[in-house]
Amino acid sequence: MGTIICQSCNNTIDHFENEKVSTLYGKCTCCDDKQKKASK
Repeated sequence: MGTIICQSCNNTIDHFENEKVSTLYGKCTCCDDKQKKASK
């Protein structure tokens, strides 16, 4: 089982099935929206 973690706020975004246990980092929609608003 794997976990996708937001690299900005460290919240768990999702879990996925995989043979290996792993942690992947991405951005959640909340943090992605904040970044888009800040860049305007």
